[in-house]
Order: sequence, then structure tokens, then C-alpha cells
Amino acid sequence: MDPVILLIVIISSYLLGSISFGTIIMRIFKPGESLDDLEIKLDDRPEGYKLMSVGGNTVSMKLGARGGCAVGLLDILKAFIPTLVFRLLYPEQPYFLFAALAAFIGHNWPIFFRFQGGRGISPFYGGLFAIDPIGAVVVAVTSLVLGLFILKQVIIAFLGGVFLAVFWFLFTKFNDPLFWYYMGYVVLINILFFTAMIPELRQDREMAKKYGRPDPSAALQAFPMGQHMLRLMKMMGMEKKPKPSAGSNTTEAVEPAQKNSEE
Repeated sequence: MDPVILLIVIISSYLLGSISFGTIIMRIFKPGESLDDLEIKLDDRPEGYKLMSVGGNTVSMKLGARGGCAVGLLDILKAFIPTLVFRLLYPEQPYFLFAALAAFIGHNWPIFFRFQGGRGISPFYGGLFAIDPIGAVVVAVTSLVLGLFILKQVIIAFLGGVFLAVFWFLFTKFNDPLFWYYMGYVVLINILFFTAMIPELRQDREMAKKYGRPDPSAALQAFPMGQHMLRLMKMMGMEKKPKPSAGSNTTEAVEPAQKNSEE
């Protein structure tokens, strides 16, 4: 590899990844409002899950599902585009893997926004779609099924694909000349991803100790993008209705999110 080209790849991809579309869109459509005070409340729990990152799910709480999806798509593209460009320009070199990794880092720790960004799910899948589109679909669907229907944990449904990508590359890229670059990329992605997720993982563990695990459907209902996912699951006959609990006020808790979804 040419060190000059590698440096250009890393810097350009990092700077592109550092564009926080969630922050920018919020400043355009909801100037003066902050994303720092958002919480998801479930059932009759006195505490809510605090949203700690800037991304599609967080923005959807303020702008509805359409706004959240727009942010998610832009975050996917900012990793997909540089990864694809460098893969097409240098198909025999691993520059595209460095591009995907740098865009991911830029999203999580953006230089333009005091290194306060998202957690990387959208840019991860953006980069993975450019690297291996079949793999991106396989790990995403497997993660969703595993989290919602087998382990019944929403956090695994959303985050499991990052971990599953390790096994996908391990078994599908074994004979590829760039095998060790693939493995280095996906291992580093996992380390950085779970490092960024430490606040959420700690919060999830503490809430589970106090109140138990929430029903996946109830958790999805708490924010607009989750509500649209539930509608899609219902159309496919995959919906699992949440179990009602005594004194449950889930409907009241999600009313603001539902209003945003309709906007």
C-alpha cells in the first residue's frame, strides 16, 4: 500500500464520517432544542432509558420516523460512499476497509462536534454494504431474529450484527488474499463499537437488575422508528404482542412518540 494514498483515505473518510447529520438536521428543523434530555419510558417504571447518542433513533423522538430515517440513511451513505469509491479505485488493495473504519470512527467521535456523536450502527452497515452486501443483509436479519424472537432482547436485535460480522468474515473470506485485513477491520469495529456503547450497556444492565428485561414489542413502541418496524413485522406475520402488566401505562408513555410519528 502507498502510505500517501492510505493517509488520504483515512483523513477524507474520517472527515466525511464526522458530519453529524442528526445534529445538523435538528439545528435546521428544531433550533434551540436539545437531544440531551430524551428518555424512553416503558410500562410503570419510574425511570426511563436515557438516550445518550446522536443518531436516527434519537432524532426520531423529536422529528418523527421520517426525520429519523432520513438521518439514518445519510449516516449510512457517509460510510458507504467512501468505502465504495476506494474499493472501485483500488480493488486489489485494502484501502476500502480503512475507509469504512475511518468513517465509523468519525461518526462516533466527530471532530466537528466536540467528539460527541452516535454509536455507529448506521455507518457500520453503510460500510458493510459496500464491502459485502450479502453479508450486510445476512447479519442484519440474523441479528433481528435472534434478538426479537429467540433471546427477546431489543439491544441484541439492534447491535448483534456487529458481532455476527466477525463470524461472517471468518467463514466467507478465509481464502481471500485480504483475509487478515478483513479480520483486523471487523475486530477493530467491534472493539470501538462496544467501547462507544459502554454507557448504554451499563444503563441496560442496571435497569434490568431493577425492573427486569422489557418486552421487545413494548420497547419498540416507545419511539417512532420502532413503531414502523412493528408495523412491518405485523404485515409479515412476525409481531409478538407485549404482555400487559399490572398498572401498565405504556400507552401513555409513548403518546409523544406516536404524535411525532404522525407528523
